[in-house]
Amino acid sequence: MKRVKQKYLIMAYLSRFMMIIGLILFIPLLVLPFYPQEVIYCKDFIIPALIAILLGGGLTKVLPFERSQRLSVGDDAVIVVGAWILAIVFSAMPFVFSHQLNVTQAIFESVSGWTTTGLSVVNTEQTAHIFLIHRSVTQFFGGVGIVLVLLSALSSTFGLQLYQSEGHNDYLLPNLIKSSRLILGIYFGYIMIGVLLYTLFGMPLFDAINHSIGALSTGGFSVKTLSIEAYDSVAIEVITIVLMLLGTTNFAAHLLLLRGRLKSFFKLGEIKFMALLIGIGVALLTVSLAGTVLGSLGDSFRVAIFQVISALSTTGYATTSYTTFTSSALFIMIVLMIIGGGAGSTSGGIKLYRFLLLVKQSIWNVYLQFKPEHLIKEPFVLKPEGKVYLTNDDFKEASNYAFIYMVLLGIGTFIFLVMGYPLQESLFEFASSLGTVGLSIGITAPDLHPLLLWTEIVGMLFGRLEIWVIFISLIKICTRRKRGRN
Repeated sequence: MKRVKQKYLIMAYLSRFMMIIGLILFIPLLVLPFYPQEVIYCKDFIIPALIAILLGGGLTKVLPFERSQRLSVGDDAVIVVGAWILAIVFSAMPFVFSHQLNVTQAIFESVSGWTTTGLSVVNTEQTAHIFLIHRSVTQFFGGVGIVLVLLSALSSTFGLQLYQSEGHNDYLLPNLIKSSRLILGIYFGYIMIGVLLYTLFGMPLFDAINHSIGALSTGGFSVKTLSIEAYDSVAIEVITIVLMLLGTTNFAAHLLLLRGRLKSFFKLGEIKFMALLIGIGVALLTVSLAGTVLGSLGDSFRVAIFQVISALSTTGYATTSYTTFTSSALFIMIVLMIIGGGAGSTSGGIKLYRFLLLVKQSIWNVYLQFKPEHLIKEPFVLKPEGKVYLTNDDFKEASNYAFIYMVLLGIGTFIFLVMGYPLQESLFEFASSLGTVGLSIGITAPDLHPLLLWTEIVGMLFGRLEIWVIFISLIKICTRRKRGRN
């Protein structure tokens, strides 16, 4: 077997991702039969789509590619980060070509979509339907991940290393391809159910499609300036809550749910921890809002339960304005955004699983102070695959990730402070970016300084790709250049 140079192997992988990205850019054109007046934007999607497909196809033909050759350490991270950057750049092109947004704004909107954040710099009430569905399409594929999409479409050649580097840690089935296709099937099925329920309760079909994708992908892009608040419907809020909870649940846990193993599902460590956090968050936020922002306890509870689940799931839909929230209410929301949703789901944040480990570690350390020195009992957590005993490495990984996450949160918040924003607002806005939440206190807007837009862009990327992947890819690229290696 002739060994292919690593740089050519990486480019060969990326060329295949480029073709998939090109095909994705054709999807928004499906709305044109329903909105024929928007055909003027057709070329703004076709041109970047063809560039991606032709360039990717051309590179695929000329670049050597050995299926059996393994990637070197760190190359998987370089490929994943490279694929995401390509997806973001090509998805930004329609906004630039149509003069809807400038380059920085277009990149911001594209990153927000692919990272399933939901922060936006477009006026949704005045934006063409083709661009609104384009944003939702990026959230659909960003939610499951472009690596998983390629695995499902092609073969396991694009295998385990890339799959794990994109943040997929659990398998629904032993076979990687079948597991990927099952995840996509579950994901698509939930969206269809969401669309049906939304339309049954009065939401227009176009709105229903966008909001169902936005809720399940925990992305939060809306076609209304007021988000879910615009519909003023308890039924629509309940449907959105259910979709957000499904989106923030580990994909492997869904298999237990769909097989009717409800008892096993509700015993999962992450599920119980999430329920506890929701209960505490709703109680605290209800008390914080009652008599201050909102009058009655009932109205406060309705607002609180939606906002708490939206923040914890990192979806970013809202049924109220945060500009009227008290400092205590904003603090609760910030904490929830930092914690984030389930591991192996479409959500962001530090993740429930890591926080659960940190809590268990603290409790375990106290427990050991009152137990015999030679205690045999070990801490464990219930996962979809069963009881998993925790090691020092598990606790160390959770602690290290949480520390780096908080450092990045501090850096981003500091940049907002330097630009003249108050501490509370700065922390809220960047916590929303880094956690890929999408809630805003009113700072993120088309006229926001480009430095802050790029600060949020970097935060969203780190949050979606879970920090280490980006660090590893940067280190790999720098060391390769330094050593002059291929």
